[in-house]
Amino acid sequence: MELYELTALELAQKLHSGEVTQQEAVEAARARIDAAQRSNNAFLTLTDPAPAADPSASPLAGVPMAYKDNICTRGVATTCASKILEGFVPCYDATVVERLTAAGAVSMGKLNMDEFAMGSTSETSHYGPVKNPWDLTRAAGGSSGGAAAAVAAGEVWYAIGSDTGGSIRQPAAYCGVTGMKPTYGTVSRYGLIAYASSLDQMGPIAKSAADCAAVLDLIQGKDPRDGTSLDAPAGGLLSSLTGDLRGKKIGLPADCFGQGLDPEVRAAVLAAAEVLKARGAQVEEFALPVMEYVVPTYYIIACAEASSNLSRFDGVKYGWRAEDYEDLTDLYCKTRTQGFGSEVKRRILLGTFVLSSGYYDAYYKKALQVKALIKKAFDEAFAKYDLLLTPVAPTTAPKLGESLTDPLKMYLSDIYTVSVNLAGLPALSMPCGFDGKGMPIGAQLIGPALGDGVVLNAAHAFQLDTGWHKKSPKGGDAQ
Repeated sequence: MELYELTALELAQKLHSGEVTQQEAVEAARARIDAAQRSNNAFLTLTDPAPAADPSASPLAGVPMAYKDNICTRGVATTCASKILEGFVPCYDATVVERLTAAGAVSMGKLNMDEFAMGSTSETSHYGPVKNPWDLTRAAGGSSGGAAAAVAAGEVWYAIGSDTGGSIRQPAAYCGVTGMKPTYGTVSRYGLIAYASSLDQMGPIAKSAADCAAVLDLIQGKDPRDGTSLDAPAGGLLSSLTGDLRGKKIGLPADCFGQGLDPEVRAAVLAAAEVLKARGAQVEEFALPVMEYVVPTYYIIACAEASSNLSRFDGVKYGWRAEDYEDLTDLYCKTRTQGFGSEVKRRILLGTFVLSSGYYDAYYKKALQVKALIKKAFDEAFAKYDLLLTPVAPTTAPKLGESLTDPLKMYLSDIYTVSVNLAGLPALSMPCGFDGKGMPIGAQLIGPALGDGVVLNAAHAFQLDTGWHKKSPKGGDAQ
C-alpha cells in the first residue's frame, strides 16, 4: 500500500514506530502535490515544511497537512483567494495553527477556496477554480474545495477548513472524504479571517471519522483571545470511539428527503441509515418543517455580517491597493471595486441592503427571529433523538460553470447544511456511496450542541462496516 492511501492515524503509527521517517512522509506528499496540482489547483501556496520538533508530541505528529487560505499563518501568504489580499503575509498564527504546530503538525502550505469563503463550488477564487479529483470537469465543492480535493487526491492526510454554512461538509461530500463542523465555540476562531462571525467555525477534513476526532482533540478548547470560545470539556474524542450505537435514536427529517433531492443521493443516504440500524441504532422518520426557512434566513444573516466584516478591506492598512485614485473616497471605491470578485460584491450589497434603514426590521431582524425558531426546532428534535441523518447536498458535484451562471441554484445547494450553523450544532459529512456517473455521495450526521463525540462515534461505526471512505479517485492515481 502506498503512503497516500493510509489514513492520517495509520501514517502516524508508521512514523512513531520508525517504519517511515518524517522526511519520507513529506517527500510522498510533495510527489502527490507535484502530480496533482496542475490538474486540480488545490494549493495556492506551497511551503518547505520543517520537521516536527517533537515526533511524539501527539497521535498525529509528523503527518503532512495543510490549511485553508483564510486561516492566518505567520510568515506565509494568506489571501482568502482574493485579489484584495494579494501579498498579505500575517505576522501571527491563528490559534488552531499554534496548537497544531505544538502538536507536531507538518504544514505543506495553503489551500484554494471560494473568495472570502463565499461560494459553494470553489470557483469564485481569484486564482482559478478547484477541480474535483474524481472528475476534473466537476466542481470540488466549496468553500473549502481545495482542502477536500487535496485530501481526496492524497496530497495531504488531513486539512483544516472553515464552515459557515456547509463549507467543510459539502466539499467533503463532493470529493468522497470525511469532514467535521464542530459545535460553535469549541474551536477558537482567532486568526480566521471572518465571513460571518456568528456562523464561522473551523474543523478538519480527512479520510476517516477517527482522523477527524484526532485532529479535533488537538484544536478544541477555550481560547481567551476569542470571545465566542466556550469553556467546555475538550479532548478525549478519539479514545471515545467505540462504534457501539445500541440505544441510540436517529431521526430522519422527512423534509430533507422530499422534492429536489436526487434519487441516487436519497437511496445512498437511506442505505447508510440501514447500516447504522444494523449497528444497534433505532432509526425513524419525523417532520422538521422549519427546513423551509433555513436558506433565506442563512443568506440574510451571513451577508449582513459579511457586509460589516469586509468593510476593513479598503486598500489602506494591508493587502492590494488600486494605483490611480484622486482622494481617499476614490481609493476606497476603486480598491474594493477592482479587488473583490463578483460573488463577494453581490453578498456585500445584499448584506448592506438588509442592514439599511427601512429594511433592517423587515429582513435582518426577522431573520434573527427565525434563527431562534430554527434553534428551538432542533432543540425539540434532540429531546427525542440522539442524532439526525440527512443528505449533505441535493446532488453530487455539479459541472464546472453550472453554479456560476445561476447563483440562486448555488445558494439552494446549501439547503441541508446551513441549518447546522444557524443552530451552532456539530455535524459531519461521510462518504456513503456513488452515483451512476461515479461521483461520491455524502451523508450528514447532526448532533446536539457539544455532542461532537456522539456524531464522530456514529460515523466511526458506519465506517467500521463500510469501505466508502477508503475509495480513492482512479485508485488514487493523480489525474
